[in-house]
Amino acid sequence: MDRLSSPDPSSAPSTLGTIAVVGLGTMGTGIAEVLARAGREVIGIDISEAAAVQAVAALDASTARGVQRERITERERQDVLARFRTFTDLQAAAEADLVIEVVPEDYDLKREIFTALDSVVRPDTILATGTNALSVTRLAADSARPERVLGLHFFNPAPAMKLVEVVSSVLTAPTAVAAVTSLARDLGKEPVAVGDRPGFVADGLLFGYLNQAAAMYEAKYATREDIDAAMRLGCGLPMGPLALLDLVGIDTARTVLEAMYAASGDRLHAPAPILKQLSEAGLTGRKSGRGFYTYEAPGSTAVVPDAETPAESGAPGAGRTVRSVGVAGSGTMAGGIAEVFAKAGYDVVLAARSQDKADTAKARIAKSLGRSVNKGRLTAEARDATLARITTAGSLEAFSDVDLAVEAVAEELEIKQQLFTALDKICKPGAVLATTTSSLPVVACARATSRPQDVIGMHFFNPAPAMKLVEVVRTVLTADDVHATVREVCVKIRKHAVDCGDRAGFIVNALLFPYLNNAVKMVQEHYASLDDIDAAMKLGGGYPMGPFELLDVVGLDVSLAIEKVLHREFRDPGLAPAPLLEHLVAAGCLGRKTGRGFREYAKA
Repeated sequence: MDRLSSPDPSSAPSTLGTIAVVGLGTMGTGIAEVLARAGREVIGIDISEAAAVQAVAALDASTARGVQRERITERERQDVLARFRTFTDLQAAAEADLVIEVVPEDYDLKREIFTALDSVVRPDTILATGTNALSVTRLAADSARPERVLGLHFFNPAPAMKLVEVVSSVLTAPTAVAAVTSLARDLGKEPVAVGDRPGFVADGLLFGYLNQAAAMYEAKYATREDIDAAMRLGCGLPMGPLALLDLVGIDTARTVLEAMYAASGDRLHAPAPILKQLSEAGLTGRKSGRGFYTYEAPGSTAVVPDAETPAESGAPGAGRTVRSVGVAGSGTMAGGIAEVFAKAGYDVVLAARSQDKADTAKARIAKSLGRSVNKGRLTAEARDATLARITTAGSLEAFSDVDLAVEAVAEELEIKQQLFTALDKICKPGAVLATTTSSLPVVACARATSRPQDVIGMHFFNPAPAMKLVEVVRTVLTADDVHATVREVCVKIRKHAVDCGDRAGFIVNALLFPYLNNAVKMVQEHYASLDDIDAAMKLGGGYPMGPFELLDVVGLDVSLAIEKVLHREFRDPGLAPAPLLEHLVAAGCLGRKTGRGFREYAKA
């Protein structure tokens, strides 16, 4: 897949001035609005008169808001409304230069429409399907003129989302692709060219991730609220995966995944059973009023409490008193965690392998706090008070009186186990011992002590002062009051705690890294380019960074290590690290830190 270049005017058809939209549901209405606002004559077609009336009303309301917000004039609004006419018969498409079909994802229904259009439209009219799961090639083959059939996949809501995937089959004429590419640009969209396979790029990556989240919820590994909060706060996503499934439609997601699984055979694409259960019960998400969440009414965005809504108190019982905290380590994460605790009023002992290393770590904290003062986020007095609460030490012996010890040393099990054995001997009885591991088994650290009931995971995200999420990982041996203690501490340090069990990846990494791995596979299979995949996920999925931008920031070696842990734990062939990732790591191309990963970077 390549970012589409400008079409050759000599080969492209004449301007697509009159466009028919078949199917006036949410997506069809949104596409019609985009086209009408861009000066096209729009023929809206739906067998339901009520849907046609609703589409006109939606455009009327949307343009009225545009006038109110001074984005368009009243005259422009009237011109837009005049360009949109609705009908209930496909014959209305006779004069269209382009027909865009956006009816439900049912192959027989789409084929019926395309077959009927063959006898209605002109020979040069382009026929586009809005499918994101069904075979464009198959639809083209069933058409009288397959060379004019392609896919034009908008994203919901169409007026706001910039991405449009232009899908060509082996039968599609280049002139047709060029014409719709030019149209997409005229509409202010970012078109990318993709081959014909279920999900294309954005949904091909997105729906696998959504499916894994549904399976995680179904396994009762974490609550729906914690899964969604983890991905919003840990990855910066605009919506959590289960809330997004409710928005997309659980039945729609199931249809897309079924098509993806049929094509790939990858178990990660096999729809989670809960998607079938909810779909067949009519609990399809927002549109039905209930899906993973319960809504005020069908079509409403307002979530209302139900039997699964957590209690307001949230605290799982009384915890132990924590006044002082020990942080072991001298790296970025250790310093960030020490800063977080000290800002929240805790006395902190920051211990490293030497006094010099500990002092250097504290100096970095002073710089970090200084930047906050310069930006007006912190007063000089608060900075000084925070630094005064941090004591440095060159040995873990300084942890003898802390109430909570948090390790943030190298992500190697043997090193962490040795450290926990030392903490067991040094820390007072009743002290809580926490590991910040992101991928290793917490219970393995716990078993290195004589008090495994006091050991728990506290997975902070980098940079710790800025990232709000903490994954609280309890093992089968963790005491209830230790869990309650860490939950209470998270409230005091202003972090959002999510609960999860002790298994590889916890919530965030278990959902994030298979998605990143699948992106690498797309490049490896020459289906898509780095730039287009990154653009598709930012513009079509609302991701703050594309997968390859993120991989280069995280580090390809770190990413590979996490993917190996996930594959080893879950034994799913679909989780096996992409060979391309392994080859880059073997070549020393680790991302930004080495100047080259999936992309090359200027040396600092």
